[in-house]
Order: sequence, then C-alpha cells, then structure tokens
Amino acid sequence: MREDFLLLNPGPVPLRQDVRQVMSEPMVSHRSAEFEAVYERAQDALDAVFERSSLDGTATTEGGTSLILNGTATMAMEAAVANLAGEDDEVVAVVNGKFGRRFKRIADRHADVTPVEFDWGQSVDPDAVADAVSDDTAVVTIVHNETSTGLLNPVPEVGEIAAEHDARFVVDGVTSIGGDEFLVDEWNVDVAITDAQKCLAAPPGLSALYATPQARDAFDGDDAPFYEDLDWHLRKADSHQTPFTSAVPLFRGLAVAVEHIVDEGMPERISRHRRQSAAFRSAFTAMGLSPFPERNDVSEFSNTLTAISLPQTVRENPDAFFDAVEERGVSISGGQAHLGGEIFRVSNMGNLSDEQILRGVRTVGEAMLEAGENVDVEAGMASARERLR
Repeated sequence: MREDFLLLNPGPVPLRQDVRQVMSEPMVSHRSAEFEAVYERAQDALDAVFERSSLDGTATTEGGTSLILNGTATMAMEAAVANLAGEDDEVVAVVNGKFGRRFKRIADRHADVTPVEFDWGQSVDPDAVADAVSDDTAVVTIVHNETSTGLLNPVPEVGEIAAEHDARFVVDGVTSIGGDEFLVDEWNVDVAITDAQKCLAAPPGLSALYATPQARDAFDGDDAPFYEDLDWHLRKADSHQTPFTSAVPLFRGLAVAVEHIVDEGMPERISRHRRQSAAFRSAFTAMGLSPFPERNDVSEFSNTLTAISLPQTVRENPDAFFDAVEERGVSISGGQAHLGGEIFRVSNMGNLSDEQILRGVRTVGEAMLEAGENVDVEAGMASARERLR
C-alpha cells in the first residue's frame, strides 16, 4: 500500500498515530485493574460524546449509561431490540436504506415487525410512521444517518410519535454520533447506538450504546441472545468490565480516540464535519454531478457521508471510474445492493484534514474525466475551497 493512501470510504476511517500505537502495548488481563482503567476512560469519554452532541456544547441528556460491546454496531442493534421486545411484541421498523432494512431483519428474529418502507434514498414521511405506530407498539427503530444513501432521517419527528404511544425509541446513530448533532432527550431517544470505526475514529470491532434510565428499566435480557444480555453488561460495567473476554487492544484504541473527541469539543467537531461535507457536496455539484438522495421538509443531506449519482456515461462502465480512483491512492465506496453501479459515496467521518477533503475532490474529478465524463474539476476545487474557508 502506498504511504499516502487515503481512506474515504464510510468506515473504517483513518486512525491517528497514537491510536494505532496504543494497540501494540503489552497485553494485560481483561480482569486486571489496568484494563478496568482503560474501560473507565473510554466510558467517561463516551458519556461526554453521547450526552453533549450539540452545536452549543450543552448537555442533551444525563443519567444514562454508556456500554461498550465486543462487536460491531450490528451487535448493538440486535442487543437493543432483543432486550426491549419479545416475540409477542410489535416493533415498528422505519426503512429507507440498507441499514434501516438491517434493523428490520434483526427485529424479525425477535419480535412481530411492522415495517414502514420507502425507496432507498427517498425521505421518510412521518405521517406514514404515525399511521403504523399504536399504543400496542413496544419499540420503534430508525437509522439517523442512512449511510447507504447519504440522507439524514427525521429522528425528532419519529421520536415524538414513539413518545406519544409510550414506545421505546431505538436509533442507529452509527455514522452520526461523534460527528453530528444528536439530541437524546429532545428527540425522545431511549437507546442510541454508534460504532467505533465511524465518527469515533477508532479501530473496527467494538460498538457502544447509550441507554437512558427508562431504557435500562425496560431491559429484559432473559430472552435475549446470551452474549447480548444487557442487564449482564450493565452489571459488569459498574466495575468497568464486560461479561466476557474483552478485546483489550481495541478498548485501548477506543479510549484514546474518544478522548481526542472530548479534547476537540463536540461543537467544534460537529462544525468541522458539516463544513467538510458541504465542501464535498458543493464541489461535486459545481463539477456537474447530482446528489443521490431526495430530501423533503423533514430530512437533510448527511453531514458525514456524501452520496452522488453516477452519470449515465460512467454507469456504462463504473469499474473504469472506481479503478481510476484507486490508482490515485484513494478509497471510496460504490452503492450497496441494487444501488451498485448507480452511485458513489465518500466519507468525511473522523479526523480528516481539509487538505484530504480537497484531495478527495480532485481525485473524483480526475477519475470522472478518465472514465469519460466531462466534469469541471477546477470549478469543483474552487467551490470546495470556498466552503472550507
């Protein structure tokens, strides 16, 4: 791999040097005081991230618990659903992309699911959700930042619907928490989920969830998968441990990564992500390319992931475009499932510099030219620079 390789796909994201270094320190027992100190550091910093993800830095919630899980966010998604709903309970799952569909598929294994589905990239209609949720609904699930399409979903509006029916509200904030605003109490969120390898800029393999006191009271781990019994995880977290063997190097990397987030400050971090995503969007639009997702009055473009429709010329041979990107030492992502060959996606999650954003813009522009699409690369660069200023 070339030394200047740039990772711009939506996770894993580039790691800081000290995050990489700490993972190579001598091994210790996951039941040692040394490990407990690492867990406590990571948990304290995660509390700050979950509880202060606002543009003004004020607390958005308090009194909840951050749990770190030995598994990626899919594990956290399943743990949340399985500990809040049983086979006779209704889960309303909002789906407008791959990860909303994943939530639905998880819930199908544990409960009676009522899906509220939209085309991938189409905005969620809160009225359709309201029609599906009733006083018999136990849990409502939604993805905040739908990474497969680059769309921010209307979590505040759906959270209000869930609260009106006293349903627990579980939100996948995997690619927003740590990089964008996330208001737990104001949005009536009961369980918020994120992943180490996304905006937290930590190594893949761990995830975290934040459970409010109301969610903790509702957890019932008896019917949950043995590994995902959140009552057990909560008890062990009181002593800064996990119920089973912990991925010690990954916890070390996570602790350092989230402490950097606290040092940067959530208002500054949110503003940086928003500025950089706006630079990507404005640059690609100035080149003559079109955003993929469709917004309505309650949705927005993602602030951590940009999804752009491939022009028809490039769709005829998308490999030529992606190969040209790779040849320039940059990694981006195409579309998932049926969107393969129709869109490309670039991430600004984590700790990217403005110079890296500009390199991504130029790389995409030059690759488009090489693939046969006549774009204005310099117009894109100028637009990106203006946004970054």
